[in-house]
Amino acid sequence: MKTIITFGTYDLLHIGHVRILERAAALGDKLIVGVSCSDLNQSKKGRAPIYSTEDRMAIISALKCVDDVFIEKSLDLKGEYIQQFGADILVMGDDWAGRFDEFKSLCEVVYLPRTTGISTSKLIADISDINPTPESHS
Repeated sequence: MKTIITFGTYDLLHIGHVRILERAAALGDKLIVGVSCSDLNQSKKGRAPIYSTEDRMAIISALKCVDDVFIEKSLDLKGEYIQQFGADILVMGDDWAGRFDEFKSLCEVVYLPRTTGISTSKLIADISDINPTPESHS
């Protein structure tokens, strides 16, 4: 049995999230996902997520490729999470390439390509640029 672990914020779930989670799951038998808590997201991205930690966990746990979710409270605890869940492979997006190589002594580390042209930050910017027209009340 091969256990895969990955981490992310997963705010405004999009096809890029789904694809990377499906590819991560295909590397083993069990996929465990650490969902970054709102405070962690605030510190690493400089903004709070749109959805609460609990809502993001519920959304990710509803995906058929995901077997278990937990709250990631700190980037510094990744090694402990790997050991706690007995992970054989740590999967991260290739935008983090090399950043988690320190865990190669605990498990295999795989960086998967991100889906081109989509990101939560881009979605938020695109949504912010939308100027709704006022509805007329005649």
